[in-house]
Amino acid sequence: MRHGMSYRKLGRTSGHRAAMFRNQLASIIEHERIVTTLPKAKELRPLIEKLVTLSREDSVHNRRQAARQVLDDAMVQKLFATIAPRFTDRPGGYTRIVKLGPRRGDGTEMAILEFIDYELGKAPATSTASKGEAKAARKAKKAEEGAEGGEETAEKKPKKTAAKKSAPAKGGGAKKSASKPAASKKAAPKKGATRGAKKGS
Repeated sequence: MRHGMSYRKLGRTSGHRAAMFRNQLASIIEHERIVTTLPKAKELRPLIEKLVTLSREDSVHNRRQAARQVLDDAMVQKLFATIAPRFTDRPGGYTRIVKLGPRRGDGTEMAILEFIDYELGKAPATSTASKGEAKAARKAKKAEEGAEGGEETAEKKPKKTAAKKSAPAKGGGAKKSASKPAASKKAAPKKGATRGAKKGS
């Protein structure tokens, strides 16, 4: 008999299971739609629904209660500022589960857990830019800097060639330095003479 078996253990310890649900809660708040296994979706759905109900009344206490389950402050802010206002007139049922069928490989039933007002192809409303947009902006800035840097290097190239042309003048200095060892060779016999003088003495 299934007395007292009110939740799925999902083959994990209690700490591992709690950490997994915290990560999934943050993901569904950020992306508003996640793909996971059907048992996980069924266990996660009551958690996110309770969080949305909690966030409909914005208070310090409610934010702290939400922060106990969602450890990312940006996601807590999005939950209270963006997601909760969309469901103020709805008394529950904020999410839906869409079955996808068995997963190839192990045959596990897969499902989509998403908010009911989620539209496919429409980016979720977020207060901050998505990671993809941020990367694209960074690449554009680097491209602009590279173009400006290319112009600067083009201007500097003639100076470098001028320096290379002046290299033969440095060659004259090399000849002078070559003459210095000759002087040291002349001084060498003197040292030898002093050594011979010492031996003679």
